[in-house]
Amino acid sequence: MKKKIAIIGFGGMGSWHVNHAQKSDVLELAGIYDIDVEKQEKAKNLGIYSYSSLDELINDKSVELVTIAIPNDVHLDTVVRCLLGGKHVICEKPVALSSSDLEKMIEASKKSGKLFTVHQNRRFDVDYLAMQQLADSGEIGAPLRIESRIHGSRGIPSDWRGEKEHGGGMILDWGIHLIDQLMLIYKNEEIDTINCEVTNITNKEVDDGFYLTIKFKSGKVAFVEVGTYNFIALPRFYMKAEKGSALIVDWREKTKVAKCKYWHENDVLPVQTAAGLTKTMAPRDSVTLDTYELEIPKSDVHDFYRNFCQAIDGKATQLVTHDEMRLDMKIMEYAFKSAELGQTVKFEK
Repeated sequence: MKKKIAIIGFGGMGSWHVNHAQKSDVLELAGIYDIDVEKQEKAKNLGIYSYSSLDELINDKSVELVTIAIPNDVHLDTVVRCLLGGKHVICEKPVALSSSDLEKMIEASKKSGKLFTVHQNRRFDVDYLAMQQLADSGEIGAPLRIESRIHGSRGIPSDWRGEKEHGGGMILDWGIHLIDQLMLIYKNEEIDTINCEVTNITNKEVDDGFYLTIKFKSGKVAFVEVGTYNFIALPRFYMKAEKGSALIVDWREKTKVAKCKYWHENDVLPVQTAAGLTKTMAPRDSVTLDTYELEIPKSDVHDFYRNFCQAIDGKATQLVTHDEMRLDMKIMEYAFKSAELGQTVKFEK
């Protein structure tokens, strides 16, 4: 039997959730709630029930779960009210603006006995899944450094995402996705230090881009870059591993892999460059290197809701755990701290 869901917030992501709920094989859309009268009318015109208040939604006993898709600064109160009101809760990312706020949400979940998670939909991105599967396979050995980038050229959207009081900025907007992805690939690594540099090219109030380096105690590195003023984009992913390298230029493209078969060659022919000869940068040949492409993985973003519904029924563990939420939040906090101090900071859980 399908579970009834209500969506709180009928903006960009709220509309996305509504659309997916209407097509879902595990959900039935009960309605939406939004404080904006125009969005209430928009829902009604689409034949979607619009709750008159949050209290009305919470008092609707037929609704088992809610998805919250509202500005970041009002997540805490809404999440806690819904949990204590007897609803299972999915909150849009970033789940909170601080670790202390997150702990209040988790405590409300424990007190109410209702499930609580964050919507990390980009765990279903095919480029990320390709990198994760390559790392897990050991095909080119363990990753030593992974670089993850998202580049755009239109600045921050001209809404609350550009305002500090509402939790705007790219670390909280796109950064949370890329951090979450890399921490799943490096799931057994302990963080040593964090360094972050932010940019304020198109917005002086919040970061419109950043460069984040996460160093692990093992010496491995995760690098995240988000830019909104890049008119030529760098590749989406680059992996340097023990036995080779991998590259994803664009999410729509296959993963390019170069696997080292033999480290040394008997006779390396020097390469003529503009300034002279070099053996160090001489290209490899097919005797020592295999190059090939990996097929784009299959992915279904509806699996997020399928998993959560199974978790409600006690048949699965929720996909995004509280400890994963805690770690992502801590990393963002340390990124802000590093950027503010202008130096590398030691990470402590």
